[in-house]
Amino acid sequence: MELIKRKKKSLLLELLGFLLLNVLTLCMTTPHITTIDWIVKETSYTRLCSTKKILTVNGLFPGPPIYMRKGDRLNINVQNQGKYNVTIHWHGVKQLRNPWSDGPNYVTQCPIKPGASFAYEIVLSTEEGTLWWHAHSDWSRATVHGPLIVLPQLEKSYPFPKPYKEVPIVLASWFKGDVMKIIETALQNGGEPNKSDAFTINGQPGDLYDCSKQGTFKMVVDHGNTYLLRIINSIMNEEMFFMVAKHSLTVVGTDGAYIKPIKTSYIMITPGQTMDVLITADQSPSHYYMASRAYAGVVYDNTTTTAIVQYSGIYTPPSTPLFPNLPNYTNTNAVTTFTRRLKALATKDYPVNVPQRVDTQMYITISVNTRPCVKDSCDGPNGSMLAASLNNMSFVEPKIDVLQAYYNKIKQVYKPNFPNKPPYFFNFTAENLPNTLLTSEQGTKLKILEYNSSVEIVFQGTNVQNAAENHPMHLHGYSFYLVGYGFGNYNEKTDLKKFNLVDPPEVNTIGVPTNGWAAIRFRSDNPGYGSCIAIWIDIPAGAWTLF
Repeated sequence: MELIKRKKKSLLLELLGFLLLNVLTLCMTTPHITTIDWIVKETSYTRLCSTKKILTVNGLFPGPPIYMRKGDRLNINVQNQGKYNVTIHWHGVKQLRNPWSDGPNYVTQCPIKPGASFAYEIVLSTEEGTLWWHAHSDWSRATVHGPLIVLPQLEKSYPFPKPYKEVPIVLASWFKGDVMKIIETALQNGGEPNKSDAFTINGQPGDLYDCSKQGTFKMVVDHGNTYLLRIINSIMNEEMFFMVAKHSLTVVGTDGAYIKPIKTSYIMITPGQTMDVLITADQSPSHYYMASRAYAGVVYDNTTTTAIVQYSGIYTPPSTPLFPNLPNYTNTNAVTTFTRRLKALATKDYPVNVPQRVDTQMYITISVNTRPCVKDSCDGPNGSMLAASLNNMSFVEPKIDVLQAYYNKIKQVYKPNFPNKPPYFFNFTAENLPNTLLTSEQGTKLKILEYNSSVEIVFQGTNVQNAAENHPMHLHGYSFYLVGYGFGNYNEKTDLKKFNLVDPPEVNTIGVPTNGWAAIRFRSDNPGYGSCIAIWIDIPAGAWTLF
């Protein structure tokens, strides 16, 4: 009997030891998830000779940078002490099976009201490189934004020589007026909002603007060293050229993925895009302008923002830094030449998985339409109100977020019938299109995709209202492959043959060429939702499609 008791006791101790070992192993293998606190609040800033209050995170413009490693998780508690509703989007983060933290208001969440808070969880997967975060409600994105840098996993390295130092370069817009009042006026009157009064580099307009010389951002470099510029275009609407006088640039990544290195004198970067760019301090010690200006749209800010690359050491600085020869505002050839060179790295460590066959094909037109206004009293054409559209559908924000309605089966919030093609076909890029094409349909429509299906979307720009321009398009919850693009109307018989299905760049944001088209492919392997959004900040009614 005593022997049986001892055996039972021994067995119990072994079982307890096994359980304790499992708990210890679980604790050792479960990653520690850091939590940080953000406060969204108004802060006074002086730019262009005047002071105003702007919405910020923790009082900073640009906002605080986030540094993570590939595969990490991070919790961020956001407390809204501002006057307006706000949400935060983690631009380029796939958020696998975590759409609730993605951020677009009335799509994945209701906005954070003044005085309220919301806990976000950033879940990284395959992303590596430069991403960013920004407000995703009204025009608060103008000042509420910042870098999100994803470093390689520990004991891993870059697929290029390690730079001496990394420097975030955030391009942004600056308005003398209150940005929220600007968009509110545009929404009420139905016309275009005012264009920005300046562009900024890391929060400073640069010394070409009034009252701005003293604050100009300076990047101090040591001769012979190589630096990694993490460039983010957070500008409200303009595609931007970017150069550094007398220095070559080597682009090694875009939108959180690596590409085959491109040696170039300039880059063209679309709103929402990010680029990883190497620059070597190999010129005579001096001061050199870093400069950026717009590629022309229908309405655009034609000013130029600058910063200074300043060599360390003892030398006589020039009275004026050397200025780069930026492409002209209307140089479409410079845009096309640069964009065509973007190709995925496509190595064993960074493979490409482009869908070779397609389950779902969509052809989506992008237009600036109108909608009727009471007594023809609005600021759009013939007293109408401007409204952007995809396949002639202008998105209407629901009263509750779409994701909640989907999972809780709440009816009459949205319709799952967004069309795969436009309601009618015409010469989309022709001059002086008829007025019968102006009015768009209003609604909240979704496209339902089968899990793990392969999807191809051809975005077609149009010249409705003679308002053709380069349109930024962004996909939430996914990266995608830019397999082709061109000018004029897309022709499936001839253009499909030109698709790059070998090493197209994997991106999350593209610019659809002015009076042209762009084709993307991806696999719908992230359950929940994805929203394909035209970043049409200059048009009161936005163009969205939800998947």
